[in-house]
Amino acid sequence: MARRDYYDVLGVARGASEDQIRSAYRRLARKYHPDVNKSPGASEKFKEATEAYEVLGDRKKRSLYDEFGHAGPGGRFGAGGGPGMRTYTWTSGEGVPFDFEEMFRGPGGGFAGMSLDDLLAALGGGRRARTQGVGHGQDIEYHLSLDLPRAFTGTAASIRLQRPDRSGRQGSETLQVKIPAGVCDGSRIRLRGKGAYGPAGSGDLYIITHLDPHPYFRVEGQDVYVDLPVTITEAALGAKVDVPTLEGMTTVTVPPGTASHRKLRLRGKGLGGTGGKDRGDQYVVIRIVPPPAVSPVGQDLLMEFQNVEKFNPRAEVPWR
Repeated sequence: MARRDYYDVLGVARGASEDQIRSAYRRLARKYHPDVNKSPGASEKFKEATEAYEVLGDRKKRSLYDEFGHAGPGGRFGAGGGPGMRTYTWTSGEGVPFDFEEMFRGPGGGFAGMSLDDLLAALGGGRRARTQGVGHGQDIEYHLSLDLPRAFTGTAASIRLQRPDRSGRQGSETLQVKIPAGVCDGSRIRLRGKGAYGPAGSGDLYIITHLDPHPYFRVEGQDVYVDLPVTITEAALGAKVDVPTLEGMTTVTVPPGTASHRKLRLRGKGLGGTGGKDRGDQYVVIRIVPPPAVSPVGQDLLMEFQNVEKFNPRAEVPWR
């Protein structure tokens, strides 16, 4: 039977963000995990979703999948293996085979064997660590999810790390780490000597932060965006309106004649360094909202206003 597209398995578009992919997998894991769903077929759906997330949840693996898919171009990327096993190889121009199953299999053995609590904790507090590099010891990357308030103020995080010990055996360790204030999506925090052990010492641990979606703030790099609904009158005449920032409520001035989608800039109110140094900005995006219904008196006033103010917003449109 043909294997389903990983994006279809998770129910996301091919251009979905990492947060959307992670949220989709969380939803399916809660629904089909064997700990909570004993119905026939649930286990297979959970394994299918896990397989999809282990590829799409990793940037490098996702890039390979987007390029080669399940079968690869021209039959050069094949699938094989015994019952219950999948082996993928890609033959280079020099005829050298590469084991794609090794590339798609994390050192922790995947998510399928984890309990639901461990799985959701891993997705909420950080994805599996993975090792890379050689020499004095292997460096380890640990992907840590944070909500926006903790990213802004800084926080302490407890992470469970799977890494080889001095004997080369895979071991589990819990570390308490300090996350500095102002980290962004994709920020890298280096902890020297906390990676895997090697012949000449330990590698480093790199904590990579990922920001969870916020109810009303949007984050782009170090900048923060929030939509501000205003009335037609406030947009036309100007107004002072309270808006939220990462530091609390503040008042912004909406200039007279403000159009919808205009951005008001609050300098130094985004993410980044403390005390306003090297911080991004916050942008308040104006959204003009008309009343859902207008009374007869209001209609008369609006018609009078239209007759007095001879303004045509389509006077300079390009199709005239």
